[in-house]
Amino acid sequence: MYKEADGAIRFSSKPPPSGVNAKVFTGKKSGFSWYRMGKSRGVPRLFSNEYQAIISNASKTYGVDEHLVRAVIHAESAFNPKAVSPKGALGLMQIMPFHFRRLGIKDAFEPKQNVDGGVRMLRELHDRYKGNVRLMLAAYNAGEEAVARYKGVPPYTETQNYVTKVMSLRKRYAEKKGR
Repeated sequence: MYKEADGAIRFSSKPPPSGVNAKVFTGKKSGFSWYRMGKSRGVPRLFSNEYQAIISNASKTYGVDEHLVRAVIHAESAFNPKAVSPKGALGLMQIMPFHFRRLGIKDAFEPKQNVDGGVRMLRELHDRYKGNVRLMLAAYNAGEEAVARYKGVPPYTETQNYVTKVMSLRKRYAEKKGR
């Protein structure tokens, strides 16, 4: 990853031009990866106080359920702001670099920027799918094109498991808040 003279951030599998300082990120080097976790080791603990103010503010700003946001972050990165997926998604909400400019993200590892961008994306998906949370989550995971192609949640095991997991986590976060 490197910054162009015009301020654009570039992600590439090729070396940058000579003389350009670059940061290298790979899924193998990240501190966390769900892909390396293997099978679940029981019911995961909830991260109810992590990034509370950031999540609450973004949720209120964009009108997205705070429990849903917390569940997405939990499923995507387990609240690790430095998480990098093997596919190149970055930060708490595991946002792909091609979304950064549109979402106003300059540093995907900065929690406030990442959460704000991710919640903004969830709001866009909410509007597109008229509040259908299952379709929102499927599009967040597999992309809007896949949801359009299959006219619903795609038949990808990863996406179906993701939707189920986030819905379950959302319910658990809501129940914990109610106690």
